[in-house]
Amino acid sequence: MQPVTLRTARLELSLPTENDVDAIYAACQDELIQRFTTVPSPYERAHAEGFVDKVAGWWDAETEATWALRHDGMLAGMMGLHRLGQGSGELGYWMTPAARGRGLVVEAAQRVIDWGFSSDGLGLQRIEWRAVVDNPASHRVAQRLGFRYEGRVRSALVNGAGVRADGLIAGLLADDERAPQVWPAAG
Repeated sequence: MQPVTLRTARLELSLPTENDVDAIYAACQDELIQRFTTVPSPYERAHAEGFVDKVAGWWDAETEATWALRHDGMLAGMMGLHRLGQGSGELGYWMTPAARGRGLVVEAAQRVIDWGFSSDGLGLQRIEWRAVVDNPASHRVAQRLGFRYEGRVRSALVNGAGVRADGLIAGLLADDERAPQVWPAAG
């Protein structure tokens, strides 16, 4: 499939390019990104270069749809629908420290989810979300997006440094109402 550019009121979601390498490298020095995602740790400039080189291939292979999130022309984060297949995918994202706490990740994710479920997009039936138990900011995003809590998975998530952690899993079906959800306590 060809890469698709999506827009929201404040964001452009488009293919990351060589022009983004320095910003990706700088963002991925953030301890929270390294702790809560699968980016390599330590994160080197070569990792950012390799990531940008691979993204178009993921689109071509229809295994992932990954976007750079741009706000006012600056990189604000990354978002993707990963593990695409059999009508489902997994939502993943990270935001730069400067872009956090402004509602940008929810805005971007709403657009990505709409496209993922749309017959003009991927036509998915299910989108899954996972995050480590001690990442409450990501939990709040998924709750706001309407994801239904499905459970806790023990020692199932591994970050880029190889550290295992318990995670939470939630799902959203194409015909689910997208109202914010209340989840049980993560503990």
